Amino acid sequence: MGTGEPRAEAVPSASDAGGVGGSRSDPRPGADAPARGRPGGHADRMGYLRGSVRTREPVPGASGGAAVEVRVELKPGVFDAEADSVARSLKLLGIEGLAEVQTARLYRLTFPGATPDEARTRAERAVERLLANPVVHRVAITAV
Repeated sequence: MGTGEPRAEAVPSASDAGGVGGSRSDPRPGADAPARGRPGGHADRMGYLRGSVRTREPVPGASGGAAVEVRVELKPGVFDAEADSVARSLKLLGIEGLAEVQTARLYRLTFPGATPDEARTRAERAVERLLANPVVHRVAITAV
């Protein structure tokens, strides 16, 4: 493998680490894991069943700087295929009373050594050049 090529790394399974589950002799993938939706199951290990608030790791070198959050969403009238798919899937799963689903992307940009005004200006440039298409997106930038 040459330099610069991605390498696959082995990720230990729950059974390799002495985790919960079945026998190590069962050759089926995932046989060592409890059923989904139960404590210790796939959703629990992935963090889906933990609280909805996650603490953020401090950004190295971010002290003395400024951060902004950029929220990019589709303008009204632009078809949101992802939201449509989620709405239909939730209905199929029996989740009722849903009036609307909207999607958005949230970017947190941290600029070490920048003032809040400089951070906003840089974020606006990032939005113009990469993060959003003014024809279909609306954008909100807030200081954090």
